[in-house]
Amino acid sequence: MPVFAVTYTYDERTEVRMQARPDHRAFLTGLSDAGVLLAAGAWEDAGAPGGLLVVRADDASGAAAALDGDPYRAAGVIAAREIRQWSQLLGPWAA
Repeated sequence: MPVFAVTYTYDERTEVRMQARPDHRAFLTGLSDAGVLLAAGAWEDAGAPGGLLVVRADDASGAAAALDGDPYRAAGVIAAREIRQWSQLLGPWAA
């Protein structure tokens, strides 16, 4: 099954994001337990706030649908979301 790299860019409303964070993390845990989410984490550098998610789905639409229920999306703190199919050469998800 294809793998997709999904990047989130958050808006500047950190307080709103922090309020939604426990539900966001529970949502991601559910996706991980279901085998859909392979990895997730926030950017830790000085760039724009956001994160990277690695998702297994049939296609980009499926990856988007899997993440559409994210509480961060419901809270409106995701300013941008990019979904790109990723072909891993080496590592735990390489074909």
